[in-house]
Amino acid sequence: MCDKFYEKGLNFECQRCSFCCGHSPGFVYLSERDLRTLCNHFKMTIRQFVEKYCRWADYYYGTKVLALLEQKNYDCILWDKGCSAYEARPVQCSTYPFWSWMIADEETWNECAKDCPGMNKGKVWPVEEIEKNKEAYVNNIPLHKEEVEELMKKEEENLK
Repeated sequence: MCDKFYEKGLNFECQRCSFCCGHSPGFVYLSERDLRTLCNHFKMTIRQFVEKYCRWADYYYGTKVLALLEQKNYDCILWDKGCSAYEARPVQCSTYPFWSWMIADEETWNECAKDCPGMNKGKVWPVEEIEKNKEAYVNNIPLHKEEVEELMKKEEENLK
C-alpha cells in the first residue's frame, strides 16, 4: 500500500500559461542526456549549443553546472510563444510538476499549485506515472563544467 498523499493520483493538465518556462529567475539544469538530445534537435555540436544557449550555474559545494540561459525577462532561452525544443526538452521540463520536492507532501504540492493553474486540474495522473516522473527528475544529474569540457574535447577529436 502506498502511504503517499497522492496514492490515488494527482490532477495536472498543462494550461499553456508558460509560467514554469519563465517570468522569474531560475535554473534549467542540463544532464548529458539533455545536452545530447538538444544538440541533436538543433543539429549543433556541443560547443555550439553551449555557447549559444547555456550558462554556468553555481551548484553544491562551490561547483558549476550547465544550465540554459534566460532571456532578459527571465523566460527560458528556448521559449518563443512556445518551446522551440518541446520534443527534445530537458527532463527537468518534461517531469514538471512531479519533482521530488514538489510532491514531498500535500502542503508543498498545494503551495506550488498557487503558481501553476494546471495543478489540481484536468487529467488524473496515476501514482505509477508520478513516481516514474519523480525518479527521472531525481536521476537526471546536471553536468559539471569539467564534464562538459571533456565532452567537447572528445566530440572535437571525433570530428577531425
